[in-house]
Amino acid sequence: MKIVELHRDVHSWINSAIRGDRKAQKLIYEQYSSRVLSICRQYIADDFTAEDLMISTFMKVFRNLEHYAQKGVFEAWIRRIAVNECITYIRSRKKVTYTEPEEWVAIADTKTDEGLIISDLQAMLDQLPDGCRTIFNLYAIDGYKHHEIAKMMDISEGTSKSQLAYARKLLQQVLHQNNISNHG
Repeated sequence: MKIVELHRDVHSWINSAIRGDRKAQKLIYEQYSSRVLSICRQYIADDFTAEDLMISTFMKVFRNLEHYAQKGVFEAWIRRIAVNECITYIRSRKKVTYTEPEEWVAIADTKTDEGLIISDLQAMLDQLPDGCRTIFNLYAIDGYKHHEIAKMMDISEGTSKSQLAYARKLLQQVLHQNNISNHG
């Protein structure tokens, strides 16, 4: 196993990749692909679609690498591209629906037929409706503000805030149900 000094090598990998060096591109891909896939999975419940978005993220990374100023954190730059790829996918390929507050109770009380207990965060996030899962990820995980989310998703700030509240409520209910199931 070869140990790589990442911080020193990333800038040389970037410079080599800009010049079209396939080995440098491969090193960048190997270093960041699992993180990018994880980001895509946060937004997209389907594993295959998340993988496709990861690949399209890296295609954009390598096409636009010369525009990276090498002043910020490289991983953050890649993350932003991945999030934008996911948002673009959600907006263009799916009709995202946002749940109105009156509908929250009916959806929150539904259970799976198998009575499954959800033990990890990703599985809980996958249960959220697309709209509120996306808002939750943008706000709680990626740190966007409601006005930024509203602009990205072409919704009002109020819709962004209500979807975040709804996501939190559903997640709390799932956690509460898991505690009852695990201790009862």
